[in-house]
Amino acid sequence: MQVQIWLQKATWFLRPTQDLAVLRRRQEVISFFTCPQNSDVQSTLQSSLRNIRNIPLLHRMSLSHTKVTDWQSLYKTVYSAVCIRDTVRHLPQSIQLFHEISQGFSEDLHQIASIISRVVDFETSLAENRFTIKPNVDPAIDEKRRMMGLSDFLTEIARKELEYLDARVPSCCVIYIPLIGFLLSIPRLPSMVEREDFDMSGLDFMFLSEDRLHYRSQRTKELDNLLGDLHCDIRMETAVMTQLQNTILERSGSLYHPLLELCSPVFVPNSFLSSESQGRVKIITGPNSSGKSIYLKQVGLIVFMALIGSDVPAKEAEIGLVDAIFTRMQSRESVSVGLSTFMIDLNQMAQALNNSTGNSLVLIDEFGKGTNTVDGLSLLAASISHWLRKSPVDVPHILLATNFHSLLQMDLLPSSDLLSLLTLETVVDGDELVFLYQLKEGICHSSYAANIATLAGLPVGVVKRGVEQVSELYRTGRVIKPLDKVSSDEQANCRSVVEKFLNLDLEDKAVDLHHFMKKELLPSGGD
Repeated sequence: MQVQIWLQKATWFLRPTQDLAVLRRRQEVISFFTCPQNSDVQSTLQSSLRNIRNIPLLHRMSLSHTKVTDWQSLYKTVYSAVCIRDTVRHLPQSIQLFHEISQGFSEDLHQIASIISRVVDFETSLAENRFTIKPNVDPAIDEKRRMMGLSDFLTEIARKELEYLDARVPSCCVIYIPLIGFLLSIPRLPSMVEREDFDMSGLDFMFLSEDRLHYRSQRTKELDNLLGDLHCDIRMETAVMTQLQNTILERSGSLYHPLLELCSPVFVPNSFLSSESQGRVKIITGPNSSGKSIYLKQVGLIVFMALIGSDVPAKEAEIGLVDAIFTRMQSRESVSVGLSTFMIDLNQMAQALNNSTGNSLVLIDEFGKGTNTVDGLSLLAASISHWLRKSPVDVPHILLATNFHSLLQMDLLPSSDLLSLLTLETVVDGDELVFLYQLKEGICHSSYAANIATLAGLPVGVVKRGVEQVSELYRTGRVIKPLDKVSSDEQANCRSVVEKFLNLDLEDKAVDLHHFMKKELLPSGGD
């Protein structure tokens, strides 16, 4: 029951719904926490939720790959879950979620937290980077620790050994070597030259190390039998850890619940109205960094939040029952996928074109940039035209952000009352481009590439040549003249930079490639 309850809650974010009863139950919870008189309870729960960690650590635990930090995270998670349960049990049980948490968070959580707290020594575990148990958990381990912690005990053993050694031996000590055990260590005498010189009565020679001879004696053998290999201590602790893991995994069903993280970035408020009379297809133009992508994501997230029953960050919102959200927002190439970035873009667009309905939301950001300009622009125009030629009730709510200004300037789209043209406002102050992030009706006629390149820190010469000269000549169909012939001094400087670069040892972590590039290639670019 516990697993089913919390899997259900976890899937709120994976399963937006059109079921009004489900949405109202979710909204009931949101309304409770947005009420000012419940702010203290909200803060308490948020504090506990911040300590909830990702439960996949249980998978590592099942494979016995648990790290010390995993134990610490698990303890914080379970302890915080118990705090959540105890807090929620004092809230109105008429709210279904609170009732489910109160009933579903079983005593297993409290037992798991108690067991971990009683067994794991977090301070020592973190210091030694290995699982360490607290005192009074295992008497055998406690006794071994006590014996190993008594340096005087080993000193007394060494004193007794010295009484039976050759009179020429001035001193000795008893040492412990992991995986080998206790050994008697004595200094190498001048007379000990050959291997046969190392033999001593009553001792078994083990090895020579840094002019010290190491032997097993009857007493060191007794120490091994009494205390065992010190690593046996670790093995015994590992056995305790395994037993603890099994105990927790038996109760793992009580640990599967959702992780929520609150973040509240600041946005410039912009409205979104979409209907047959207010333009179902909106095309947004504007320079890079003006906020086009953010606006698309903002609209998509607000619709998504509404469909999982959440309040939304808006002064007022009326959102219908959307049947799907299709996006062409971001694509990343991957060897495992086996598709190019442009092919991924096409697949995403194909999903929207083939499956969207009049109740769908379609978000398209910079489609067509993955191929040459003409083909990309043509595919974009054809896709939008396909939707604009449909019956108005079958056209989805579309938000398109693009830098293909030719799409509008060359009238590549059919005339339609469903089409709305928007841009994000900017102001040019001298050579500086100021972003106002305010949505308004209209078209952006310039990409302001030179201004944005300057803002990004490109050298003035590069901006002037690339954007102001080459781009302008290309756009107006004029001949692009090559740069003046490079002087001999400039050629020599270029050769010098190339030689320095080829002599860099890129495998050396001390090499600061970023510093080299700025120093040698952009000496006037500043920091």
